Amino acid sequence: MARKSSSALSSLLLYLLFLLFGNQHISTLLVDAASNVHIVNMGQRQHDDPAVVVDSHHNVLASVLGSKKAAAESMIYSYKHGFSGFAARLTEAQAEMIAKLPGVVRVIPNRLHKLHTTRSWDYLSQSLNSPGNLVNDGNMGEGIIIGILDTGIWPESESFKDEGLGPIPSRWKGVCETGERFNSSNCNRKLIGARWFIKGFQAELGRPFNTTENVDFMSPRDALGHGTHTSSTAAGSLVRNASYKGLALGIARGGAPRARLAMYKVCWNIGGGQCASADMLKAFDEAINDGVDVLSVSIGGSVPFFSDVDERDGIATGAFHAVAKGITVVCAAGNSGPFGQTVENTAPWILTVAASTVDRGYPTSIMLGNNRTILGQALFAGNKEIGFTGLVYPETEGLDTLEAGACESLSLNGTNAGGKVVLCFTTVARRIAVVRAASVVKEAGGVGVIVAKNPTSSVAPCDDFPCIQVDYEIGTQILNYIRYTRSPVVKLSPSRTLVGKPIATKVAFFSSRGPSSIAPFVLKPDVAAPGVNILAASSPFDPFMDNGFAFHTGTSMACPHVTGIVALLKSVHPDWSPAAIKSALVTTASKDPIMAEGPRKLADPFDYGGGIVNPNKAADPGLIYDMGMTDYIQYLCSMGYNDSSISALAQQPTKCPSEPPSMLDLNLPSITIPNLRNSVTVSRTVTNVGPIYSIYKALVQAPMGVEVILRPSVLAFNSATKKFTFSVTFVTTHKVQGEYYFGSLSWSDGIRVVTSPISVQTEIIPSYVDN
Repeated sequence: MARKSSSALSSLLLYLLFLLFGNQHISTLLVDAASNVHIVNMGQRQHDDPAVVVDSHHNVLASVLGSKKAAAESMIYSYKHGFSGFAARLTEAQAEMIAKLPGVVRVIPNRLHKLHTTRSWDYLSQSLNSPGNLVNDGNMGEGIIIGILDTGIWPESESFKDEGLGPIPSRWKGVCETGERFNSSNCNRKLIGARWFIKGFQAELGRPFNTTENVDFMSPRDALGHGTHTSSTAAGSLVRNASYKGLALGIARGGAPRARLAMYKVCWNIGGGQCASADMLKAFDEAINDGVDVLSVSIGGSVPFFSDVDERDGIATGAFHAVAKGITVVCAAGNSGPFGQTVENTAPWILTVAASTVDRGYPTSIMLGNNRTILGQALFAGNKEIGFTGLVYPETEGLDTLEAGACESLSLNGTNAGGKVVLCFTTVARRIAVVRAASVVKEAGGVGVIVAKNPTSSVAPCDDFPCIQVDYEIGTQILNYIRYTRSPVVKLSPSRTLVGKPIATKVAFFSSRGPSSIAPFVLKPDVAAPGVNILAASSPFDPFMDNGFAFHTGTSMACPHVTGIVALLKSVHPDWSPAAIKSALVTTASKDPIMAEGPRKLADPFDYGGGIVNPNKAADPGLIYDMGMTDYIQYLCSMGYNDSSISALAQQPTKCPSEPPSMLDLNLPSITIPNLRNSVTVSRTVTNVGPIYSIYKALVQAPMGVEVILRPSVLAFNSATKKFTFSVTFVTTHKVQGEYYFGSLSWSDGIRVVTSPISVQTEIIPSYVDN
C-alpha cells in the first residue's frame, strides 16, 4: 500500500504511451499514487448463494467503516463467482485493518493496464469452400460462446449481423447492459451479451471521465475500434467485398463465424486505452457465470511482471478461475520484441499467442528517373499515381550531417520539398517514425515520403499520403541516385495486393519473445498466429477505418485468431480441457523453417512456441499432454509461492510439500531446461485421443551439445492402455556457460506427428539465486 511515485516511473509511463499505437497491445501502467481503490481477496467462497457471499463482503467492510451504508458507498465490486472478494475505496489505514481480519487472505492496491480477415483464414487452410477442414467440421463454431475482454464493440458493424443463426443457447445467463448509445436492441443472436466495467478505472482517474475530451461511451460501445477488430477476427460473420480502399479485397470473416459473441468492456480511451485490475477481475467473474466457452484477452503487462498469484496482474488470477471452470483463456504475448524475456501472460494455464505475418504483401512501385523500378511496401490505396516529380534527401552541414534526414526527427528547413517526394532513413522500428515523417513532408507541401528502415512486414496507411517503406539497401541505392543525378525525379504508383508463395511467413518484429522471466521452465509463447496487417471491422472513430474495416497490427490481432480456432476445437471436442486444447495446438503447429524479424535468424521456440498454429492438424493430434488444477497447484508449489497465496488463488486449503516438486515435471507439451549442469531427467504423460489401437515411435532431434535418452521409445495403446508416462534424460557435453539450444521430441504413428519443442541452456556457473 506504499505510495509509488518517482521520476523513473513517470518516464516509464511516457514511454509506454509513446509505444501504444505502434503496438496495438495493452501494457501495464502504475496506478496514480493517490489511488485508494483496493482489492480484498477472501479466498474460497463459503456459500453457494451469491447474495449471501455479497452480504458477507458488506459485513466485512462495515466492520471497519462503521456502517453498512458506508460499506455500500465504498464498495465498487463484489466478486462472487470465480473467487470471493471485493474492490472498495479505502484509505491505507483502513486497508491495513481489513488485511488483519479473519478470513481475509490479502489486500492489494488496484492497478491500471493499457491496450497492448480476408486472407488470414485462407492462409491457415480454413477456407469455407474446402470440405474436411476444421472450420467446416466444427460447423463454423455453432453453439460456442466467445467472451472478449477489450474496449467494447460497434454493434452496427456488418461483421455482427445474425442472419442464419439459430436461437441463443439456452445455457446463456449473460445480459446486454444498456448505456450511452447502447441498448438491449443492439444485441442479437450473434452479439448475445455486452457488459461494461468502469468503476475501478473511474476511481483511479480521480475525476469524472470526460467522454467528449476522450471520445468514448459509458456503455459497451467501442470508440477505439480495438475490441471491434478483435471480436470480428475471432467470430465475425461473413462480409463480402470487404477491403481497405480496394486493398486486400475479399470476404472478411472470423475464425468461427457461427459462434456467438459476448463483449466485456474493461478498457477506456485515455492514453489510447487503460484498464483497471478491479474491472478485469469483475469481467472474468461475470463471464464465468454467464457461460462463455472461451475468453480472448488482448491485454497484458510490462517488465517487471507480477507473479502468478498477485491479483494486481488481473489476468493470471482471472484466467485461473476461468480455466478451473473449463474455460480456455487465450492471451496476447505482447509487443516488446524482438528482445528476449519480454513475453507476457506466461502462466501455464493461459494460451499465449505470438504474432506472425501472412502470405500477403502490398508491393508499391517506385520508378526513378533513370527508368529503374524498385518495389517498396505501403498501403497507398486508390488509383491516384504520383507522376514524375522531384526527389530530395535533406542533408545539412555540421557535426551531424545525417540528423536532418532521420525520419523521426525529419527537418526540411533547408530543403525545398514542395511538390516533391522526400527520402529519409530511420533506425526506429515502430511506425511512429513513418507517421512523423509523413506529417512533416505533407506539412511542407511534399507529395510523398520514402522511408528506409530495418525490414519488417508491418505497414500502415498515412491518411491517403504515400509513405512507402524500403530496406536500407534499397534506400541507399535511391540516395546514391539522388546524390549523383543533377535533377532526380521519381514516380510512385498505388499499392497492389499480392498473395501466395512469393510472400514468406515470418515471426513479426514486435512480437514479444521468450524465455519467460517469471518461470523460464514454462515455454512461452505457446504458438504464433497471423497478427500483421490484419483487415477486420473497426469503429467509425478509428482514423484508419474505411467503409467499416481497418488494418491493424499486433499480438492483439494474433490472439483472436487462436480464439476462433479454440472455438472450433471445442465444437469438435466438447470434452477437451483447456490444457488438452493447448497441447493439440502446440504439438501440431507448423514448424517449417521460417525467419524471425529483428536480428535476422531462423525462428526458434522462444519466437513462436510450438510454431505457426495449424487448425486442421490440431483437430486430430493423436496424443495430448493433459493437465488439471492439481497440476497447476503443483506448479505454484514448485515456484515457491507460500501456502496462503496458493490457497487464495486455488480457493481451497493448500499445503505444499516440504520438498517442492520439480518444476521440470509439469506435464507441458514442451520441455524447457534453463539450467542444465550435468544431467537431469524429466517425465511426461501422454493421453491417446486418436485410434484406440495405436503404436507411436519416437524421433528425437537433440539440442546441440546435449545427449537425449528416452525411455521408452515406443508407446503401444489399446483399449486398456490410454495413457503412457515416459522419461527423458538430458546430459550436457558443454564445458562453458552456454546459450539456449533447441531441438524436439516427436511421437508418430505413421499418420500423426506429435512434436514437443525442446529448449536447453547449460549452466556451468551457478546463478546468484542458487548462491
